[in-house]
Amino acid sequence: MKTTHKSRMNVLKTTLISVAAMLLINAAAVLGDDWPVYRGPNHNGFSNETGWKANWPAAGPKKLWTKSIGLGFSSITVADGRAYMTGNSGEKSGAKDTVFCLDANTGKEIWTRTYDCPLEAKYYEGGTLASPTVDGKVVYTISKMGHLFCLDAATGSVLWAKNANKDLGFKLPTWHFSGSPLVVGDLLVFNLGTAGAALNKKTGQLVWHNGKDACGYATPVPCRINGQETLAIGASETLVGVRPTDGKILWKHPFVNKYKVTASDPIVSGDTVFASCGYNRGCIRIAVAGGKTTRIFDSRVMRNHMNCSVLYNGNIYGFDENKLKCISSKDAGEKWSEGSLGKGALMMTADGRMIIMSDKGELAIANADPAGFKAIARAQILPKGKCWTVPVLANGKIYARNAKGDVVCLDVNG
Repeated sequence: MKTTHKSRMNVLKTTLISVAAMLLINAAAVLGDDWPVYRGPNHNGFSNETGWKANWPAAGPKKLWTKSIGLGFSSITVADGRAYMTGNSGEKSGAKDTVFCLDANTGKEIWTRTYDCPLEAKYYEGGTLASPTVDGKVVYTISKMGHLFCLDAATGSVLWAKNANKDLGFKLPTWHFSGSPLVVGDLLVFNLGTAGAALNKKTGQLVWHNGKDACGYATPVPCRINGQETLAIGASETLVGVRPTDGKILWKHPFVNKYKVTASDPIVSGDTVFASCGYNRGCIRIAVAGGKTTRIFDSRVMRNHMNCSVLYNGNIYGFDENKLKCISSKDAGEKWSEGSLGKGALMMTADGRMIIMSDKGELAIANADPAGFKAIARAQILPKGKCWTVPVLANGKIYARNAKGDVVCLDVNG
């Protein structure tokens, strides 16, 4: 049959459309590959990656490399082919924090930055808490005692350094500073003081603060509420919304437990905010309008001791103390509870798969399904010790660590 010019053009057009579609699909699968800040590029515990695999052999995913970095609970950040992490080592009288920059693919050490910092083991092992933040060519870190560093991301050289406690006067909370740095424009924002503080990210100079009393333990969350750019902050006794440019308090709502510990980040959805904390306090969801807050629910069904929950398709998935749960974001109704993972941590990918670490170093993958929990895959990937740190997915690799400082990088590239 003779092929006409028009039919050839139609075939070519169809082929080009198919190629373009495949490129878009592939691009969607790799968007946000890097994980440059705590809880990822979206600040909500979600990765945009969807092409990673969980159909492992019985022994688990392939281990690309391991590393020992010292005591701590801080998570891992990944950007531009490098993985950044922190740990504490040395005896109590000479303990030191170290910031590590490793090749993200091989684990090869590129540079380290070490400084004196006490272990401060207060009812737990102690060690590092806040995670590094990568912003282009620089990386920011804060220690539990307030050591603030702006480092060259490629070499580790110090661009500027401050101490939030000794230099800037912010009071240490009971378990010390733990919120990670957040970059907002030219500002470097922290959960410091009564309701947040911001520094000039290029110089370290203090730009604004809301008082220098003891702070909360969560990382500020950038969001938009009532059409207003906002930082949602879990302070020591309140859930508060702050204007990033000048620190003005836009709204606040009481939220506190007996130890004044709110360690998990708020979850913002539209003009509502969810917060959760441990010590039998539970969770709240509030609506914000006109500078005022209205309670939607207040329940003990979800008590995030330290690690954050995630919101997916109208349900909240997180660890209620030592059980993984799914609850309704509408009314806090419990959908299911799973006790085999202990006091763990999780993140999620855009296709609704949860990447979960048990408190004993076991990795589990499960679909976020309100009908029930069913693991797709499970594997012991770290030595069986305390593991409270949230795992990270970046560029087809899962990174995880335990309290002792054992780090593993796994190949899950699809």
